[in-house]
Amino acid sequence: MSSQQRSLRREMGLGQVLLMGVAGTIAAEIFVLTGHVAGITGPASVLAMALIGLLCGAFALNYAELAVAYPVTGGALTYVRQAYGVGLLSFLVGSMDCLSSAFYASLSAVGFAYSLRIFLPWIPIVPTAILVVLVFTALQALGISKVARAQSALGAALLILLVIYVVRGFTSPVGFSLQTLMPDGRFWIGDTPWHDLKGLFRTMALVFNAYIGFEIIADDAEEIRDYRRNIPVGILVSLGIITLLYVSSTAVTLGTVPWTQLAGSEEALAIAAQRLMPRWGAPLIGVAGIIATLTSINTAMLAATREAFSLSRMALWPRVLSRLGRIRTPWVAALVIGAVVALMASIGLVDFLSYVSSSGYLFVVIFASLAMIRLRKTDGLERSFKAPLFPLTALIAVATCVLSITFTSGTALAFGAGLLAALSVMYYVREPVTRAFQQRAHASSLATGRLLVAVANPGTAQRLVQVAADLAENQHGTMVEVLTVHPELEGAPVERLRTRYGRRPSELQREVASALAERNVPWYTETAVAPRVSDGIVREVNTHRDVQLILMGWPGPVAPDQVLHHPLAQVLAEAHTDVAALLDRNANAFRRVLVPFGGGVHSRLAVRLALQLTAPYEGEVVVLRCFLEREGEPAERPGADEETTPLEDEFLLLQEELESALGQVPTNLHYKVVTEPGLLRGILTELQDGPFDLVVMGAAVARSLKTEFFGSIADAIADQIPTSVLLVRRYELQAMGWMRRQIKALTPVSGRHRALAGEEPDAGPAATPTEHRP
Repeated sequence: MSSQQRSLRREMGLGQVLLMGVAGTIAAEIFVLTGHVAGITGPASVLAMALIGLLCGAFALNYAELAVAYPVTGGALTYVRQAYGVGLLSFLVGSMDCLSSAFYASLSAVGFAYSLRIFLPWIPIVPTAILVVLVFTALQALGISKVARAQSALGAALLILLVIYVVRGFTSPVGFSLQTLMPDGRFWIGDTPWHDLKGLFRTMALVFNAYIGFEIIADDAEEIRDYRRNIPVGILVSLGIITLLYVSSTAVTLGTVPWTQLAGSEEALAIAAQRLMPRWGAPLIGVAGIIATLTSINTAMLAATREAFSLSRMALWPRVLSRLGRIRTPWVAALVIGAVVALMASIGLVDFLSYVSSSGYLFVVIFASLAMIRLRKTDGLERSFKAPLFPLTALIAVATCVLSITFTSGTALAFGAGLLAALSVMYYVREPVTRAFQQRAHASSLATGRLLVAVANPGTAQRLVQVAADLAENQHGTMVEVLTVHPELEGAPVERLRTRYGRRPSELQREVASALAERNVPWYTETAVAPRVSDGIVREVNTHRDVQLILMGWPGPVAPDQVLHHPLAQVLAEAHTDVAALLDRNANAFRRVLVPFGGGVHSRLAVRLALQLTAPYEGEVVVLRCFLEREGEPAERPGADEETTPLEDEFLLLQEELESALGQVPTNLHYKVVTEPGLLRGILTELQDGPFDLVVMGAAVARSLKTEFFGSIADAIADQIPTSVLLVRRYELQAMGWMRRQIKALTPVSGRHRALAGEEPDAGPAATPTEHRP
């Protein structure tokens, strides 16, 4: 087995990195918080914006060095983990980084609603914010390339609009003037220097996160091409651009309309633009605000999703969040983060959301800067980029963050403290809770249940009960029930028939009972009378509710028009439990079992049953994935800027799915990916390469019980391969099955390759299987 993990694609160039850093940073703050900043520091807001940019230069230098040294998804979490190990600190830093990005996305969503109100004054703020979050959640789940393209287009338009506003503000006769900026001739509005200094730090606490769009560049280092050059350039240049834009736009705004008229307003830029350009100024700022907040939602949700992915990959958050789709996007994490963003957006208070997200980021930057000092001394890595004046930049960053947090809003501080406390409790209780659930699951597996073996044919009955005994031996407390169903006779009372058949076991039941008596499993026989065989089986299952699995014999070739009325099809349709059908070809013991695996619920059941069947014989289970390679596109060669081949990536996806299904992959389970033009061809090739006693295969996701039992491919395989076959169907509620199929249909699939798991392509020429075991 390999400890290698699936990586994200390196597909962002310098242009996309710069636009992501710049456009993703110019967000709600500049449009909805400029008035709040003016109310705190007055004309000195211009200086405050410049000083914040200068101080953030220390953060940017630190992040540039760390991101180049550790070019993987995760950002601050990765650096703290490398410096201090996996513990409470790593958990808190990673969690706060992720949640702060989510809160920032919520702030931007609310800012979007305010910007849209310039054009549609009647729209409600909170529902509009939640709606835009849902749209970007779907976009995040679809993949980084689509997100990056959207970011590039929106970012370019945003920069053009803001440059128009700034240039017009400095060149218009009614634009910027020092007299308007300082209407009473005062630059500072405080009564004392301490009051003014306090205002500067309050401003920084409020708008700090407006400057750190560069952090997403570090967070997404794993997806950036030529990262040694593009990461430092992207971080430093984007910070310089946004600082210049913030300072100049603040100067234009407060130099066009006196700060006393804008203090506390969420529409300061729109008011100034209306004075500069009476006809189209407000619409221009409205469009710019819409674009800025959209790009900021995009950027922040992208960062939060990748941070959640990293936390999961490090086993700090639930494992499911690190699941990647077939185009290597963390779609599960994207959906969870989208839900968090929507919940926080429902608050609707821009100043509170800004303080909360800023204080969270400040907390993260403190420990990322301290980690840099430690790593520079301990990791021994050759750095292609180093922050100058080390360790001064790190110390400046720490001191600035501590002072800014001190001046954060009391409500936001209380919220942040409560969040840290809750996360700390989660960290310490997660392992005991996980163990408790595992023990409960183990106890549930030991609870008394039944394997129901439906016997009718003497030729298959003996083998069916032997398989049931193999399964029961590995599940303590499980009982085998051997059921025989007799048809009702016309004119004969049912109770008399039950008494007649139930008086003593039939000859067939006595034969299978003697086979079970030699095994160390509890068992009993049961006789039922019903109009149809399937009615007796289904009534037994749905009445007692403790039947874990129905085991039946495979009927052999059945005409499609006869399938619907066959007892097996009726049991598959009506029984509320798992069903398996055995086609026996004289295998005495299951020492080596092959499981074709597609990743669905039926395939997962097949793997678990295979492990149980081989347990009495200390046998081996081989999980096989057949990988369709399109003609002319070899799976063995990586694409541009890819670190794994498509075949290697499919192997890692298979590994993740097995770990998700089993928790931990047993030592007797091996898995492989081969390239074949079809599933049947792949199985036949595998059977030729090595002897197998049994093939266990899950039902197809989409199948019709009118013409097939377990799906056309599964049914055909059972009839054509020379080995014993066990076909299985996992029971699930119809609504759950429908929902799962819809989600699977929406999940993006690579356009180059497809894993075969129940849908056979058109027959083509034979391909040489390529086994892959990293």
